[in-house]
Amino acid sequence: MSGLLQVPWSDYRPDLVDALGRTVSYTVVSFVGAVLLGLAVALLRLSKAWPARAVAAVYTEVFKNVPLLAIIFLTYFGLASAGIRLDVFTAGCLSLVVFYAAYLSEIFRSAISGVHAGQTEAGEALGLGRAGIFGHIVLPQAVRQALPGTNTMLVDLLKSTSLLVTVSAAELMSEGRLITSATFRALEVYLVISAIYFALCYPLSQLLLLLERKVRAGIPLSPWRRRRLKAARALLAPAVEADMKAGAV
Repeated sequence: MSGLLQVPWSDYRPDLVDALGRTVSYTVVSFVGAVLLGLAVALLRLSKAWPARAVAAVYTEVFKNVPLLAIIFLTYFGLASAGIRLDVFTAGCLSLVVFYAAYLSEIFRSAISGVHAGQTEAGEALGLGRAGIFGHIVLPQAVRQALPGTNTMLVDLLKSTSLLVTVSAAELMSEGRLITSATFRALEVYLVISAIYFALCYPLSQLLLLLERKVRAGIPLSPWRRRRLKAARALLAPAVEADMKAGAV
């Protein structure tokens, strides 16, 4: 084992920290973009207008059935040959966004469709508009159903940033390749890089699992909702206590 640890890691620590920051940046920007685009595509799939449904269905099927690596090459090298030159960060994020948005759109569409139609009818009876019904009634319930699949996509996206090594994106895997070229210690270097990915993905997956459990248990996540729940409980406490005393009698 002592013969394995021969890479002077202290010399490469600043570069690894920088590569780690880039990996996180790719993940955050791409995931936010994929969520927004995926939600838009999901709403198009649920639209009453068939041209919108058709466009969204074609987009989903195309990007679900094309490898991510091919999309990265098309975005970075293909667009450049057509005169559209994107920097590495933009091309990398765009590739991840369009790929994962296709999967997220299916998750979101299923979650929104899973909300009972009676919920919408109840919102209409209360005088809410379409935007109000979606924002206050449908979306909160859909989030609960979409959370498990969305969490899985986030962790998978983080791991998929390693494919950006093919365009020298300066993320963790790219830095590992540079260190390997300088030290010729491929086994040690890629074991360390794998350990770093595990140290990122495992805590993230456990944190997302905890979040999922809290949401399923009905625990409010925002301070505003927690204050409202506390106020409602305080308001209902006297009535509940009176009912318990009446039942005891």
